[in-house]
This record gives sequence, structure tokens and C-alpha cells, in this order.
Amino acid sequence: MTAVLLSAAGLAAADGSGATRAVGGAVVLDEGELDLTPRLADGKLELQIDDRSSGTTVVREPSQVVLHAPASSLQYTPDPVATALGTTNMDSWQLGGWEAGNIFAPEPGWNGSAAGDDTDVSLAAYEGPGDFGMATYTPEMDGEDAPAIPYLGSVESVQRSFTLPGDEERLLPVWQFTAEGVHRLTFTVTSGGSSDTETLAVVVGDDVDPSTVLPGDGSPPTDTPTGSATASPSPTAPAAHVIAEGHVDMAARPTDGDLEFQLKEGTELNHEWYEPGEVVMHVRPAAKRKIPDGYAFLGTPGDPVWWLPLQQNAGIVWPGWNTTQYARAELDGRVSFRLDSVQGPGNIAMFHNDAMGIPVVSLDSGDGLPDAHTLGAGTHSHFDWVFGAEGVYRTTFTVSATLADGTKVSDTETIAWVVGDDTDPSTVTPGQGDEPTATPTATHSESASATPTTSTSASPSPSATASDSPNASAPATDPGDDSSGTGGGSSTGDGGSSGMSVSGGLASTGAQVGTIAGVAVAAVLMGGGAVLCVRRRRIAQ
Repeated sequence: MTAVLLSAAGLAAADGSGATRAVGGAVVLDEGELDLTPRLADGKLELQIDDRSSGTTVVREPSQVVLHAPASSLQYTPDPVATALGTTNMDSWQLGGWEAGNIFAPEPGWNGSAAGDDTDVSLAAYEGPGDFGMATYTPEMDGEDAPAIPYLGSVESVQRSFTLPGDEERLLPVWQFTAEGVHRLTFTVTSGGSSDTETLAVVVGDDVDPSTVLPGDGSPPTDTPTGSATASPSPTAPAAHVIAEGHVDMAARPTDGDLEFQLKEGTELNHEWYEPGEVVMHVRPAAKRKIPDGYAFLGTPGDPVWWLPLQQNAGIVWPGWNTTQYARAELDGRVSFRLDSVQGPGNIAMFHNDAMGIPVVSLDSGDGLPDAHTLGAGTHSHFDWVFGAEGVYRTTFTVSATLADGTKVSDTETIAWVVGDDTDPSTVTPGQGDEPTATPTATHSESASATPTTSTSASPSPSATASDSPNASAPATDPGDDSSGTGGGSSTGDGGSSGMSVSGGLASTGAQVGTIAGVAVAAVLMGGGAVLCVRRRRIAQ
């Protein structure tokens, strides 16, 4: 590829690349490959950035770049990395970590081949809300029980310089940040008696909009007003409760001999109940992932989707199912949760992985609706959810059951979802709406389900609409329940719990979704919204 050397003036003319602009004319790099490259130019060493995110190589000055480590870069921290960098082994934001292939984030490396000789790279200064460090640690090193190799770190016990070999074309250490916010990394590179010092601004997480951050050391350009922009007033919010993170269950509740479909937000000891027509569920940008191999029903591998994993991840919503308000003696059979329709810009799928890591799909608007899955009484269960595009979705569910005396009860409600950050969820009306559906969902030609109603006598029974359906899935076999089925993690009303299944190529270990071998051992506390994950800080080989 042809390298294009850009000055500050040239950057202003580079908008054709589609790069997002920050204040001061800086370019926001939030995806794709890039290298920090010490380069000889007219006999002088300069530290530059080779940006390959647009398909061609663009050479940029660090002082004209804002690097963005998005919320999806929050991952588990292997113990050897934490030890080498003197940081916590709690989850941290990482670029170039083991999850690099599954997330949309920058992939920064170091290129020493343009300096003419070995280069000394030092962290001359660091400013940020937490700690920063760079180290190499690979699955192969983990398999050999080898220590991580540190390069640079802000912690006092960690070295502040390393040698970048002159024949190294792409060194790929893990960049670790322990806190969200704006970090400024000042690097000095020295080779052949010449040196250069540059400051790179890095925005970690989504608490700060990277387009509002000044590049370099944060000094405003001399020709740019220093006053801050005035934010536009927010639109008047409708009467909706936005749920953007934490635990929420879609629940069947008995009320005066009938059934109500409601949403339970919070834990068993601290929760609130909401009608679906009062709530907007927000799937934040942190849920964005690449489709892995083996998930063809979601689309083309590598394409973006918004993935809510079976285990709880920090900063995103964790939807589950709940029938714990019913005792087994109160029902004849199981509770059916039937997805009648999806209105929105893409498809929605809900599934779990079996013991062999093969996806078992319970709900999929892409291959026809209605779809249904069933749960026994006293059950709390979670699955993987995937949305195919950003935008506003509306999902209509009919929840039905047969009471012990033979009475059929059901409730039909619509839940509004906002996926991504293109739409402010506070501006979306909950419940039913009239947004267009860009990708109409298919309809099962063989479906003969009755039109859902809220009548206690006319509603279809769970066994007729869900259990007998080839798409129906029971998340877990409940103790004492003669219905069969395996699926997502669940707990039963009597306090017992079943093992939570790993989501195949995107298994969650705390705050990340990643390709992890082995089985995560977890239990969902009944109705509590908490997951007790017994997880290795290193990956089993």
C-alpha cells in the first residue's frame, strides 16, 4: 500500500476516509490495525502512526489522533498480566488482548523496521484516571505456564522503557487500562542519536465522547476557541423507564386467578416490577461483537451484531426469564413464552449452546415466527440474545400457562428495545410503535397458532403452542419436572441451581464475551440477578 504522509493541514483534507473527527481537527481511531512507528525522515527520528483502518495506509501524527478503547474492550485480566504490570486482576480495558478478534476496537502495534536500527521506547509521562501498561501474554504462553513479558507501565514497580528491534515489523503487546476516562501517554523514541517525544490521547470506555477530547497533551490549538460547546437540550422524555444495564427478568406472575407478563428489575432483595409498556430496554454499544464461525443463523462471520451473553457482563443489560412467582402445584405443565412478532431494523435470536458447544436456537425472527420456549414453575433462566442491527425494536410476546384446575391464562405485551447509540432511548415511546421494519421477519408457513388474547379461556395452551413446536426449548430440566430439555443457565424455585452453559465461541467470563475453551461453572441465584462465576484467570488448554 502507498503511505501518505499527512501534516496537520493535510489531515483536514482527509475526511474522505470516513474517519470520525474530534475537536482540534483530530481523527478518532476506534477500529482496525495501526502501528506506532519510529521513522527516519530527513535524518531525524519521528514517532508516527501508520493507520490501516480504512484499507490503505495513512501516516498520522500522534498529536492529531485520539485513540478510543470502547466499552466492549473490557475483558478479564489474566493473573500473569496483572503480576507483570503491577495492576489488578479484576477486569480491565484491553487493546490487542485475547478478545481482539471478537470485538470492534483498535489493534495497536509497534513497527521498528522504519528506524534503521533498534529503537529505545520509553514512557516519558503518563496522565490518567487509573494505571496503564503494555505486556505480551498469549494463549501459547499460558499453556506453558510462562510469565507475561512487560514492556511499559505506569506503576512504579514496572519498567518504563523497552528496546524495539529494528527488524520488528509488528510487535503486538496487550495495552491495558484499569479505569475509564481520558489517558495521555507520552512516549520518547530514541535511535542513532536522534529522538522524538509525542503524546497520544486515549479515551477508555464510553463515559467520555472521544470526539470531544483534545488530542496530544490536551492543549487547545491556537486557532481554536477554548470555550466548550453548549450541548443541545435533550428532547422531552416520554413516560418510560429505561433499563440499560443490570439484571431484568421477563416474568410470569399470578394475579387474581389470571397471569400477568411483567418485568422484574434488580435482585431478589431489591427489585421493582414494571409493565412491559412502561419500559424501554437499551442494548448499549458495549454489546457490539463480531459473528464468530459456527453461528451462520446470525449472519456472515465477522459482521457486527449486538450480543447480550448468557452470563452477566458489566455495563450492559442482562435479560432473563422468571417463573418463580408460581409454585409447581399451581400449574398443569409449563409456562410458554411465545415471540409473536418482531418490528425493527434486523433480526433477533435467542439461544444457548449445548454440551458440545453447538448453538440451540429457541427464538429466531429470521426464520419465521411465532417461536416459543417453555419453563417449569419456580424457574429463573438466562440465554444469549443477539440483535442484527442498530435501531428501535418492538417484540410482542404472549405468555401463557394452564393452571392446576385446568384454566388457561395468558397475557400479550410488547417490549421496546433500543440497540446501539444511534437513537436516544429516552426519546422512544415504550410498548407498541409505528417505526418501519427494514428487514421483515419471515412467518412459519406451517404455523397454526391461535391469535393471542388475554382471555383466561380462549388462549392456546403451552403444550399446544410451545412444547410441541420444533423451535420450543426448555432452558433446564427442573427437579421434579417430568418435562425434558436443556438450555441456558437456570435456577429453580426451591433454591437449587443448574450449571450455566458456556456460550460456545462467545463464552462470558465476567465482563467480556470471548472465545474460551473449557466450561464456566456458574450458578444463578434464584430471582437475585447475581451470578456466582467460578472462573479461571487463565484459560485451560
